Amino acid sequence: MRQPDPKLILITLLIELGVAAAFSSSLARSTTFKNLLLAPVRTSRQTLILVVLICLPLVLGVWIRVSVENFLAADLSFEITILLGVLLGPLAAMAGGAALAVPAMLHHEFWSLPTNLLVASVAGGFRHFTDLEDVWSFSPMIDLSVYRWVTRNLRRPQLDRQILLLLLITALQFLISFVSSLNPRRLFELHSNSWLVEVAICASAPVIVGIPLKIWNAIRVERQLEEQGRLLLEARLDALQRQINPHFLFNTLNSITSLIRLKPDLAREMIGKLANILRILLKDREAFVPLHEELSFIDDYLGIEVVRFGEKLRVVKEIAENTLDVVVPSMLLQPLIENSIKHGLEPRIHGGTVTIRSRITGSRLVLEIEDDGLGIPPERVSTEVSADTVRRPGLGVGMRNVRERMQVLYGGLATVEMNGRPGRGTQVMLSMPLLDHGAEEWAKAALAGMQDAGQRVAEAVRAITTRS
Repeated sequence: MRQPDPKLILITLLIELGVAAAFSSSLARSTTFKNLLLAPVRTSRQTLILVVLICLPLVLGVWIRVSVENFLAADLSFEITILLGVLLGPLAAMAGGAALAVPAMLHHEFWSLPTNLLVASVAGGFRHFTDLEDVWSFSPMIDLSVYRWVTRNLRRPQLDRQILLLLLITALQFLISFVSSLNPRRLFELHSNSWLVEVAICASAPVIVGIPLKIWNAIRVERQLEEQGRLLLEARLDALQRQINPHFLFNTLNSITSLIRLKPDLAREMIGKLANILRILLKDREAFVPLHEELSFIDDYLGIEVVRFGEKLRVVKEIAENTLDVVVPSMLLQPLIENSIKHGLEPRIHGGTVTIRSRITGSRLVLEIEDDGLGIPPERVSTEVSADTVRRPGLGVGMRNVRERMQVLYGGLATVEMNGRPGRGTQVMLSMPLLDHGAEEWAKAALAGMQDAGQRVAEAVRAITTRS
């Protein structure tokens, strides 16, 4: 096989970019593909189906490349094998790489299979080394990625896994191009004696890998926005159904009735607190609020509960001053406090104490809700529940709602830890990244109009599809 003309190589690289965009955009229209790709947990069968959906059209592309002379852009084996490795892991990448090597092997390119398996192993190893968020945020705009990395590391150099992935793809491409140049009949890969063309070949590989990631990540963001809207709506409805239920409302009104003659000032105070709770629950709430606003809502809620339970209920707050302006998800603490009162303290004859704590540890905000009530048996709750854990029975609606909302808002960066001590109480600890004012404004802008945001993302995806 003679070496392709440098102009043909450059044209091929441009066509490969279009093929990658068209391929990834076409798959993005499939509901089955989106559900499998974005599933938090996949079975082996689902992973195999996903590999087939990705590789089947590209196996045809390899067959076209070996059958039609000079139609080289249809073969994206190297880039897709890397894509499978960083998204699905080494085993899935090996299966996909082996399938992509079949047409080449039939064309006597016997080095294709071991090469694809090697690439799959390296890319899959990188997948275990890094966080999946780093993979999803990988950009095909490599010039901007390098520029941002340089500007970020001028003062304090640090490891950037996106730049590491960029270098890894480029190095693998150069290595395979060199091996292909030694025996092009046994392994196909674009290569050139011109160093400028060789640089273009190596630089195009991470771009081709980044195009599907960029398109599919837009769909992922759109689904997260839809999920956030659903969870916010469920949280608001859940608050109305559980917090302002007839039992709570009737008990509060009865308490107010009994206080009107004996303690009219206290009755007026309770009416004011109840009005504040109803006003906050019924109005449109932001996704994030400063901690002092969340605590103000909790004060109204606990103020009513303290009057209702009398001396049986005691509240202790250990709030660090530097945490008051940190933004937290709205309606985060009330379900946990309600659980403590309802399940831990109310069944006890002598009641008990609810303790609320906040502190900053490193770059994280830690919130604790602790009671000295009945406690939760160890068999009903695991020691630690991460924010992306699948639902477990026995943790309660409020706990599940808090865990799901933190998972959507923070991904895997937040944790929810519950410690049950039978007879001595229950402690729930929330740990989340610190959000500055910029993040708060982003959250308000992005989530205040959830439907509009979802439509804008969908339009962006359609625009990418049209350009491809």
